[in-house]
Amino acid sequence: MNLPVANHSAVPPKDQIRVHVRLGLRSYDIVIGTGLLADVSSIINLAAGARIVVVSNPLVSGLYGGAFAKKLTAAGVDVIQIELPDGEVHKDWQTLNMIFDAMLARACDRKTMMVALGGGVIGDMVGFAAAVYQRGVPFVQVPTTLLAQVDSSVGGKTAINHPLGKNMIGAFYQPKMVLIDTATLATLPEREYRSGMAEIIKYGIALDADFFAWIEANLDALNQRDPNALVSAIRRSCEIKAAVVAADEHETNGGRALLNFGHTFGHAIETALGYGTWLHGEAVGCGMVMATRFSAKLGQIDAATGDRIIDVIQRAGLPVKAPSIEADVMLDHMSRDKKNDAGVIRLILLDALGKSRLANRVDQQTIRHFLTTGQ
Repeated sequence: MNLPVANHSAVPPKDQIRVHVRLGLRSYDIVIGTGLLADVSSIINLAAGARIVVVSNPLVSGLYGGAFAKKLTAAGVDVIQIELPDGEVHKDWQTLNMIFDAMLARACDRKTMMVALGGGVIGDMVGFAAAVYQRGVPFVQVPTTLLAQVDSSVGGKTAINHPLGKNMIGAFYQPKMVLIDTATLATLPEREYRSGMAEIIKYGIALDADFFAWIEANLDALNQRDPNALVSAIRRSCEIKAAVVAADEHETNGGRALLNFGHTFGHAIETALGYGTWLHGEAVGCGMVMATRFSAKLGQIDAATGDRIIDVIQRAGLPVKAPSIEADVMLDHMSRDKKNDAGVIRLILLDALGKSRLANRVDQQTIRHFLTTGQ
């Protein structure tokens, strides 16, 4: 897959950066900068009507939602604010219906635009609600967590969870814009921040060895939330994801599946432990360790490469040891992964640092032995 050339020069955080997602009539910009929530004009310009629904959770709404809504109201917009309960455990039909109930009560029509102000859970649910409310209304992603900024807000994957699997009910539905205000990361709890680092590291491991080397060299700065390092990491992550999504929007040719490196193991961990016990990025971090070790077990990468990858994941403060879950339970959840073919487990494995592939029909007994013994 041809990815855009990396540019890791330091970018002053006050400068606005645009990454374009090329999808024909569904194309849109990812706008990255500091203090972007202070200017609502770009969002208003995208609205087809005079009504905007802002969906958030109580914490984010308290930090940013009130001021954001006031700016929209001052500009003549009829604002409807909806607060959803926080956490992965609430990413379900019952919570989704809270959005529909509020919009129907206010007679929202197809010109109503929705804004997802929050992390990945809010973004996924608002995107799905926008996809199906009156068969589709426009929406904008305003991600406030690192994980959402570099991953879930980009690419149009929207979904809710099912007790038997994560993100099993959803739709591909692209936003009109992704607005990334890096100033929101200042209030992000440390555990949430480290969870987001997993997705940044993923891009380097699976798709861009040079980016991985940059992360490796700048990890101390990233751990300290250095503004310049963060902007560079967010920009490169968005560039990579935009290129992958443009080449395989609906995950039909295998290219977009590479973004799920570590996720087959990770989603199984999340589901088996119960949603919210481990954060998504924590499960993905551990899942990447497992996928790396499994790649080494199959002789696809050498031990030194595996050690280098695991060292970066550990330095980022992410779990490198799998929780105690029975192999059959893990396999049961892995068998429902969306990448599977006719019930046969498919994994994203490494051929080299920065080079991954979708492995078809991986022997289940080999996986079971690995899950049981770690070897």
